[in-house]
Amino acid sequence: MTPVKQTALGSWRQLSIGYEVALARLPEALKKEGFGIVTEIDLQQTFKAKLGAEFRRYRIFGACNPSFALRALQEEPRVGLLLPCNVVLYENPDGTSVVGAVDPMQTLGGQGDDELDELAEDVALRLERVLNALAG
Repeated sequence: MTPVKQTALGSWRQLSIGYEVALARLPEALKKEGFGIVTEIDLQQTFKAKLGAEFRRYRIFGACNPSFALRALQEEPRVGLLLPCNVVLYENPDGTSVVGAVDPMQTLGGQGDDELDELAEDVALRLERVLNALAG
């Protein structure tokens, strides 16, 4: 199993499964970690409709864990700029797929607030488990 790769752009996992299988599994994987999907953007469809451009299958999901969101916003109302947590799924040319998630430690954490750091760590662990669940 390919490990989760941490980058400046978030946490990423190469999947051996196809896009449709990953797409079907993602909501349940998020749900098991307390997240729901509150937004979904189909970039392939959007680029085709708005620009007439062809693009790979690529979706951005806004995932939200309401209890974590409430805690974060009660601690710091400006955190709303960082919500929801984006999760990305796209198709590779070979038919496999890639899943990625925002790294809350790079966005929410490191603000000099111990409560937000703790929350960011918990969210990061949960999102990593989502990526791992899709891989295996």
